[in-house]
Amino acid sequence: MSLTRKSFRGGVHPEGHKELSKNASFETYLPQGDMVFPLSQHIGRPASPVVAKGDRVLAGQLIAEAAAGLSANIVSSCSGTVKAIDRHRTIAGTFMQSIIIENDGLYETLPGIGKKVDHRKLSQAEILAKIRDAGIVGMGGAGFPTHIKLAPRDPSAIRYVIANGAECEPYITCDDQLMRNYAPEILTGMEVILSLFPGAEGVVVIEDNKPEAIQAMLNAAAGKNIRILPMPTKYPQGGERSVINVVCGANYGITELPADVGCIVDNVGTIYAIYKAVCESAPLMERGVTITGEAVKRPCNLLTRIGANIGELLEVAGGYRDGSKAVKILAGGPMMGIPVDNLGVPLQKNNNALTFLTGDPVADSLQVQTACIRCGRCVRVCPQGLTPQLMSAAFEKKDYERYENKLHGLECISCGSCTFICPAKRHLTQEFKVAKAEIMAMKRAQKEKEAAKE
Repeated sequence: MSLTRKSFRGGVHPEGHKELSKNASFETYLPQGDMVFPLSQHIGRPASPVVAKGDRVLAGQLIAEAAAGLSANIVSSCSGTVKAIDRHRTIAGTFMQSIIIENDGLYETLPGIGKKVDHRKLSQAEILAKIRDAGIVGMGGAGFPTHIKLAPRDPSAIRYVIANGAECEPYITCDDQLMRNYAPEILTGMEVILSLFPGAEGVVVIEDNKPEAIQAMLNAAAGKNIRILPMPTKYPQGGERSVINVVCGANYGITELPADVGCIVDNVGTIYAIYKAVCESAPLMERGVTITGEAVKRPCNLLTRIGANIGELLEVAGGYRDGSKAVKILAGGPMMGIPVDNLGVPLQKNNNALTFLTGDPVADSLQVQTACIRCGRCVRVCPQGLTPQLMSAAFEKKDYERYENKLHGLECISCGSCTFICPAKRHLTQEFKVAKAEIMAMKRAQKEKEAAKE
């Protein structure tokens, strides 16, 4: 099997910091504290509770049912008693209606979970039903309900099923460990997906800074019609658009989906969850998560239950390193992660890492920020071919018509490459996030105004 090396346009090379946890094998950890399940851990409408305060639940039991349309089921990852259904702080800092379960520490499991199933004997409808019932969403960060992604308008048009194992974000290593330790299961999950798209080719993309994962996947792929594609290490190689561009050379706009260019892309964690749901009758209860950063005493990779308190997970990693404290905590990595200001929040389906930093590069950059020096580096590194320099100028003038229609600013994927490379330390990505939010708010207001006239 030939190992093609390709890349996408632009991109940057931030320091990886993966040495902190890359060789830390998975540890299975069963949380002991209360478990919290926000009703919206996915793109789309919140799920609706099907349990009430005082109910006894088992691990694997449905506790919130997907709403109509774009939504996803939520299952309990522990056994215990429903303590409350109330608003609770989430990892993003917002408050959301959540199911709070008093964990009894027994982890009694719903009967039937773990039953082996031969996926080759299932119909496509049965496979999609198992994925839907399991509550699987995109576990690389997006949180898109997987059963909907795997049911495009024209399945015959899908040419590639892509397993995204790039894991390009600095510090994070849980997908690396997943591929090293569960390669056969991931590739069986790929075969499950490929059975939905008989005309598609399976491709696994992995950055070449993960040689052990590449070898494990190559070994597991022997005799299978699945190609393992190592790629040069470059950020944001793991972005969905970057991956698609590497595999088949296609580009698509903000109004299109990967399926519109013949691709289905799923993170390797999502595909492992598909294997568990379809082949082992296990709904989505656990995930791999990296606990890392210079402030952490013992950076590690955990296989732990969704709903766990993140402060408890920090303690599993030994707490803070002696003499250190976390100046900044991120859900995710330093390029696209979101700041966390409270450890009393639950791990959600799409959270792949907690990074505890001893410094705050964003705050530091405020001290040295200057006016744009027109060097053009932001243009050269943008994987979308945008002009961040001009977008920033339009943002400052609130010229959103130019920002959207002339500069195509809504195509920004918020990867942070422009901010990383900027010698003037401009907070470009942050500006573009604000611009997108304001433009989308104006569009919603206009729609509401038009609807009120009808």
